[in-house]
Amino acid sequence: MNGTDERTLSPSAVPRACQQLSEEGARLQMAYAWFPEPGEPPEVLYLADRKPHEPFPLLRCRLSAAGEQLASLAPEIPLLGWYEREITDLCGISFQGHPEPHPLVLHEGAHPSIPPLDPRYPKESMIAYSSEPWELPSVEGSDVQVLPFGPVRGDVLESAQIVFYYIGEAILHCHPRLFFKHRGMEKRFEGLQPLLATLLAERISGVDSVAHSLAFCQAVETACECEIPERARYLRVVLAELERLYNHLHYLGHLCHTTTLKVGEAQGKLLAEQCKQLNAIFTGSRFLRGLIKPGGLRRDIDLEALPHRLRMLEPEITTYMQELEVTNSHLDRLITTGHLPRQLAFDQGATGPIKRASGIDRDLRCDHPYAAYDRLAMDIPVRTDGDAHARAQVRMAEINNSLSLLLQAIDNMPEGPVETKLSAPAGAEGLGWCEGTRGSMYYCVHFGANGALARVKVKSPSFSNWRVFPFTVHDTNMMDYAINEASFGLTMAGCDR
Repeated sequence: MNGTDERTLSPSAVPRACQQLSEEGARLQMAYAWFPEPGEPPEVLYLADRKPHEPFPLLRCRLSAAGEQLASLAPEIPLLGWYEREITDLCGISFQGHPEPHPLVLHEGAHPSIPPLDPRYPKESMIAYSSEPWELPSVEGSDVQVLPFGPVRGDVLESAQIVFYYIGEAILHCHPRLFFKHRGMEKRFEGLQPLLATLLAERISGVDSVAHSLAFCQAVETACECEIPERARYLRVVLAELERLYNHLHYLGHLCHTTTLKVGEAQGKLLAEQCKQLNAIFTGSRFLRGLIKPGGLRRDIDLEALPHRLRMLEPEITTYMQELEVTNSHLDRLITTGHLPRQLAFDQGATGPIKRASGIDRDLRCDHPYAAYDRLAMDIPVRTDGDAHARAQVRMAEINNSLSLLLQAIDNMPEGPVETKLSAPAGAEGLGWCEGTRGSMYYCVHFGANGALARVKVKSPSFSNWRVFPFTVHDTNMMDYAINEASFGLTMAGCDR
């Protein structure tokens, strides 16, 4: 696969190879499966991240027969647990020794005729469901109560069911049941041409449109061995940082909502709205859609007046964040809430501001630069407390960072074209990545013999952080739950792909 340091292994050699990567300091990022040929055994691929500026290791394992099992790596590499369960649900591959051998994506009662990601499964066919009781982990104790919260929740929260086991106000265990609105987005990519598929990528998660389309397009460009124009590289930075700016401001406003700081909520969401209005003025889209395409951008953007508008907005943003940091009623609810230790964040696969708030200094914009990030100066904010306050502080520092990057990119913007033509060779494969607002995002693309997409794998940050989140809820209290969830900045759309 272009963009990776690839090795092909037998199924029996995979555990040792993954263990060796871990011993070398690499971190497994994801695993997925695909069917190179309809009716043939699938391949399972493991993607890792070694050291900054080094190629991504990729392990490719071709199963010799349908129904062949693999050894589960989840006991040694916990973050792979959800990926293995997803592979079992959608590709029909079983993993021996998995610590949680239960369905993840497909709820009780799902009866697909063949694995949904098998290319023979018709894309337009609904999976057959029957009414079956749902299973929950058992917790012993006469005083323990069970509270299923959701999937329909108050306000505008996305569909998810959080099952609490609690005594009084103390939460003993938190069990999230997600994927109520899984849309089969990876299946929808099959057979599409890259240009049309970009529109699908940027609609996986509405608030991460740029990150998804950017990672996808870079994967296509890597597969096609295409270099995009310099001006397009800088414009992509501008779009990505505009997206990060309004997302982080909305995050701060929503966090204030959970601590009942109403003035802070109103100010944060007003600033986020002003940023989205700037997006609309300069690009025609509040969510920055319809601009990025494989090979560059669909059209050029006139950003001459944007620095002035940003400099007018910057003092308001700075004052807002300073006031949050001296509001005791707000800080008292954040400090020590939802503590996530560094080792737990690493082992369970935390990403983005969540891992940086727990002391892990990694950011794809610096470690594996793309677009024009290698031409710009930036800091990576890191905190070590690992609580809700640290997660908010990381995002506040990233807001200042985004403002700086935007001004640098516009000041150094070269002239020239914004797109180049590309074509995918038959069987081409490529890896693309992006540091989105919520963390690292990876796309792996596989092209078929006809130049159309045969398989697209999406590694989204919310999928990773939703796995981590329950570990910060266990042994806490009900009054802090909403604050803790808001501090993670999770989206269901990014998880229920």
